[in-house]
Amino acid sequence: MQKCFIVVILNIVHVLILAHISYAIEMGIITGNEKGTYYQFGLNLKDLMAKYNIELNVYPSNGSVDNIYSVYKKSGANLGIVQSDVLAFVAKVQSNETLKTVAKKIRIVFPLYNEEVHIVARKGITDFSDLSNRRVAVGEDGSGTYLTAKLLFEASGIKPETMVNIGTDEALAQLKDGNIDAMFYVAGAPVKLFVEKIKQEDNLELVPVTNKEILDFYPGAEIPAQTYAWQDKPVNTVAVKAVLITYDFKSQNCENVGKFARILSDNLGRLAQNGHPKWKSVDLHYNLKGWKQCECVKKHLAPSAKKEPAKLNPVLDAIKGMLE
Repeated sequence: MQKCFIVVILNIVHVLILAHISYAIEMGIITGNEKGTYYQFGLNLKDLMAKYNIELNVYPSNGSVDNIYSVYKKSGANLGIVQSDVLAFVAKVQSNETLKTVAKKIRIVFPLYNEEVHIVARKGITDFSDLSNRRVAVGEDGSGTYLTAKLLFEASGIKPETMVNIGTDEALAQLKDGNIDAMFYVAGAPVKLFVEKIKQEDNLELVPVTNKEILDFYPGAEIPAQTYAWQDKPVNTVAVKAVLITYDFKSQNCENVGKFARILSDNLGRLAQNGHPKWKSVDLHYNLKGWKQCECVKKHLAPSAKKEPAKLNPVLDAIKGMLE
């Protein structure tokens, strides 16, 4: 009887412990391909937030365009990571009522890091101009890679023979099989897919992007030598800024985003030390023009108000003196 009583007590304690460690806040972040940098960032943030009693669900996606809409329609994704050029495009197109409405409701949490434009091609394609009259994979509809590739071709005047709308995994497989000549992928180096799936014997290489017409619109960047084991030399390219966004929430959802932002800001050093290498280059204070930061993020990042010095009380001082 006593033994049964002890078992019952232990079970009750176990239930109470589980109830105590249940997450106080549940949030969602929409990212990108599971082999891409956005998704790895999401997993790093999930691990960090768990230490602060926030359960962060990490959702893969097709990329930036999908992510903007997912955050806008609030389908469990309080947060999303997108490319700055996609955001700029959404803000610029005033002739489309849907895009105007979305732009009014999207808010910035933080700018993050530069994403390099990776163009992987068969040997012999040595410059962006060599993509003329080639078969080029430009990413799936809804991806930031797709929009960036289209904008680069538009800016440069280069016209490929075919722009193939497929995801990065399929594009790499088709590139290896010789069905296409090159593929785009906009992601922070090192890209997990290219680290794991490309070998020296595949005879693929990164294509430089040095066209003046493109550099007039995009900042230059470099992918250092040996970023990938199959890449012997540094490669000049262009970059876009990855940006963490949210919706123009009110009340509790807004407060949760603010708490999330404060935790990220306070632990940036930990993320840089233990997370994806791109955390080392994150600049939370980069000025991204044209977009408003979430009000609750501003509030939670504001310096704490200094405590006022205690007011003098001569009566209290006199009593303390008598009692010493």
